[in-house]
Order: sequence, then structure tokens, then C-alpha cells
Amino acid sequence: MEKSMACLVGAIVILWCCISHVTSDASDHRYMKGDSVPFYANKVGPFHNPSETYRYFDLPFCSPAAANVEEKREDLGEVLNGDRLVAAPYKLDFQIDIEPESYCKKRLTIKEVAQFRHAVLKDYFYQMYYDDLPIWGFLGKFDSEDKDDQSGAIVHLFKHVHFEILYNKDRIIDVFIRNDPQAVVDLTENKEVEVDFTYSAKWVETDTPFEKRLEKYSQTSSLSHNLEIHWFSVINSCVTVLLLTGFLAIILMRVLKNDFVKFTPDEEAIDDQEESGWKYIHGDVFRYPRFKSLFAAALGTGTQLFTLTIFIFMLALVGVFYPYNRGALFTALVIIYALTSGIAGYYAASFYYMIEGKNWVKILVLTGSLFSGPLFFTFCFLNTVALAYNATAALPLGTIVVIFLIWTLVTSPLLVLGGIAGKNSQSGFQAPCRTNKYPREIPQVPWYRTTLAQMAMAGFLPFSAIYIELYYIFASVWGHQIYTIYSILFIVFIILLIVTAFVTVALTYFQLATEDHEWWWRSFLCGGSTGLFIYGYCLYYYYARSDMSGFMQTTFFFGYMACICYGFFLMLGTVGFRAALIFVRHIYLSIKCE
Repeated sequence: MEKSMACLVGAIVILWCCISHVTSDASDHRYMKGDSVPFYANKVGPFHNPSETYRYFDLPFCSPAAANVEEKREDLGEVLNGDRLVAAPYKLDFQIDIEPESYCKKRLTIKEVAQFRHAVLKDYFYQMYYDDLPIWGFLGKFDSEDKDDQSGAIVHLFKHVHFEILYNKDRIIDVFIRNDPQAVVDLTENKEVEVDFTYSAKWVETDTPFEKRLEKYSQTSSLSHNLEIHWFSVINSCVTVLLLTGFLAIILMRVLKNDFVKFTPDEEAIDDQEESGWKYIHGDVFRYPRFKSLFAAALGTGTQLFTLTIFIFMLALVGVFYPYNRGALFTALVIIYALTSGIAGYYAASFYYMIEGKNWVKILVLTGSLFSGPLFFTFCFLNTVALAYNATAALPLGTIVVIFLIWTLVTSPLLVLGGIAGKNSQSGFQAPCRTNKYPREIPQVPWYRTTLAQMAMAGFLPFSAIYIELYYIFASVWGHQIYTIYSILFIVFIILLIVTAFVTVALTYFQLATEDHEWWWRSFLCGGSTGLFIYGYCLYYYYARSDMSGFMQTTFFFGYMACICYGFFLMLGTVGFRAALIFVRHIYLSIKCE
């Protein structure tokens, strides 16, 4: 236990060091008049396809240096986020107004005209960072009578950019970008075009303090109409929990009370009601499940993912993941996942030896690959797709090597150490009832009591408690909305755990009542079935609520969402089984087993 606490403390220290590294080049953000301000161009891509992004100078813009583009050194999280920052072609010194001036004259070839025309028709936008403040702008505009057929569209490329920069004393507060709708160049025809790219800048003083310069990005989630929807989601979830809790409490208390009365030796307390069957399988209910190693590995991995989620929520609630803190979330995910692998090894090995497992090497290999294995193969396929598209989502070789070293030097050793500690920490399962030598035959059950039917019921109720909040999360991850109300999200997450636990307990009781003692795997599958409903919601969101399109964006969306939903399946499955185990232990401790 002391080793586990030491690992957790070390994880927090290392994580804070890594997250705090994600800052601006100018660490204090203070400038004097005429000072150079860090200005980077990030990426371009279709507005509706957030994963399909390309380097800024993949389009034939004027490069600040014809022979060499100055690239910003990025950390792990920024690279995973698809950021590829390069020096912007504009020079905006502090408090220096700029009248419209040319920064580049270029004759676009027919091929380059076709590139820009394709980008404008696909609603390409670009992203930049000025003093770590994000800026967005579209490349151009087009007019088309038929939205579905753009072959006859008139395409214009913006050639002038105006920057309006707000400052307070020696600090930059905000920056806006505007395009002149009259300063355009026609790219409709396939012919060479001469373009004079120009820009201008205006500095405006404001009294907004520096500490509040990022508030406007977080306020979009806190607008009154958005808050009403979020609180409606919470109230809806709470009502679901209260109704479910009350219903289950009443039903289970009445049924269990009758069961206990009927099981007492006092014959006068026995009435004419039909006898419940859960107490008659006390000799089989604690019979260990099939595929013990896989079951223990699933519990260990689910416990690790649950710990990972709690840590992410802790960091979010203390304000680490403020809007556009580039790569902070991905950095946190990689580091916490690596440092919590010891938890997975500990719980998997300890449970495996509790249920009389013998091959501890096998259990550690399964635990280490149960989630990371599918994630690795998914990444290999999607990274290949990104390489074929030459998109920024393709990780460079150096980043892949860094991740491999983290897995080799941190994740694997901690997994082994956790497994050794778990192996030596537990003695036995200590079941309340002795297990019979031969298993009891399981009677036939109607279709609505089968595993698939119960998984459908078990997944629907927790999903109904979170589906409203899911839209905002999807719109943030796979769109351009900003989500910052982590407190509400945490409340919804707690409600999700409570509903999952209660539903799994109820279905486990109904299963035992039919004298079906194979509840171990079913409680896990029922608890995790919410992950399948979330993946079903992915189909609805993609086709009904988003404008995503194209092979790359489609594969990225469904590929990575499959991994996320699989992670939810393992995590909620672990929660469901743990709740069911506590319940089963309690009811069988309350009777005298022969």
C-alpha cells in the first residue's frame, strides 16, 4: 500500500511538471513597445473535418523564408493534438500599427490555383497563435446556386488580412482577424493568377485584465441557455437515479425480506408464496468464472481506466485544461496511463490469485495488452491513413519512439511491479458459502432473461442519464465548440457510476432468483454495455448531427471512438461487477449456508 501511495504522489508531481511545460515562448507575456511577439501559423483543413488538418504551408502561401520554414519545437501533447507550428508570414510587433502593406507578391500556377480553389470549396480554415491566443480565419468564399453541385461555383480567395489587437499596458489581451470581402482574387478559372498578399494591424487599448483574457472561450459553455440545458441534463440524470434507486430499494427489500423469512427455520413464518431460488444455489454462486485470467485482466484494466478518469477529472476541476492549453489533455492522458499501469497489474494479479489462478505471467501479459493492444492496432491503421493524406494527424517517427520508450521503460516495469505486489498481497477469496464439487444445472430461462437482453436493459438506463451531455462532449472533441463545465460533467459521471451499479445489482439478483449462478461475467457485461450504447450514439451523431465526411475523417471518428467506447466498456464493467460482488456477498452472509 505504501508503494502504491508513493507511485500516486510521484505521478502527480511528474504530471504537474509536464503540464506546466505547455506554455508560451514568452513565459511572462510582457512586452515593451516594438518588441517582437511570438506569432505562429498552425494548420489548415476542412472546417467540418477536425481530424483532417494539414501544415499551413502545404497550401501555396508565401513562406516567410523561401528556402527554410522556421518550425516551433513542440511537446508530446501538441504533436498528438496534430499541432505543427511554424513562424507566421506576418510581423506584428507590440503596439505598432501597420497600414495595409504587401508581404508577398506571387504568381499562382494553374496547379496552385486548383489547390486554393479546392480548399475554398471545402471550407478550409486556418489556425494561428499570437502570444498563445488562438486565431482562426477562412481562406476565401464561394457562391454556388446548388449546394450539392459546386462545379459552377464562383470562387474567391481573400488576399488581405486585418488584425485588431487589444492590449492592457504591457500585455496582450485579445486578437481578432478580419478579411476584406472586397479584397479578393478570382480563382474560378484554371489559369495563372497574380496575387498581392497584404495585411494591416490596429492596436486598441482595453481595461480587461490579463488574468481574464481567456474567459471568453470558457464563457461559451456558461451562457444562460447552455447552462439551462446542462442543468436539465443533471436534473434528468438525478431523477433517473432517484426513481431507479427507490424502485430497486423497494423491490429488493420486499423480495429479500420474504426470501429471508422463508429461509428461517421457523415454519410459522413460511407463507404460501412461491419460493425464491437464489438461496438454493449458495453452493454454486461463488464458483469461479470461466476464463479466469481474461476476467481478472479485464478487472485490472478497468480499474486502471477508472483511476485514469478520476485523475483527469481532478486536473480539469483545478483548471489545468483551460481552453487552448495546447496538448495538455493528451500529455496528461499519456503520462497518467503509463503511471497507473501498476494499479492494473496489482488488481489483476491480486484478484487472479484470489480465485486460485496460477500463471501470473499470463495474467500480466493479458492485462498489459487488453486495452493497449486494440488501441495500438487502431493507431497503426489510422496513422497509415494520415500518412497517405499527408495530414498533421500522422505522428512523426520521433514521437512514436518516445511513446514506445514510455511504454517500455515506465508502463511495463510498473505493470510487473504491481503484479508482483498483487500476487503477494492476497490469500484467498473467502466466500461466505462453501462451493459444491459439481456445478448445479442451470434451468431454461425466457428470452428476456438472456445475457443479450439483460445487456440491452442494463446499458439503456445509464445511457439515458448521460445522453444529453454526450452531444456537447462530441461537439467539443469532434467539432469546434469549447467545453469547460467540468463540474457538471463530473456530476454526470458520478450519476453514471451510481446508475450502472444499481442496474447491475438488480439484474444480478433477478439472475440468481432463476437459479442461474453464472453471474460473474454477466454482471461485467451488463455493467459495460453502456459503452455499446455510446458507440451506437456515434452513428447517430456522425450522420445526423455533424457534417463530417471523407474517408480519413470517417475512419478517425469511428476508429478512435471504438477505442474510447471499449475503454468505457471495461471501466463500467468493472464498476458493475464490483457492485454485484458486494451485493452477492452481503445477501449470502445474511443466511446460514449449509
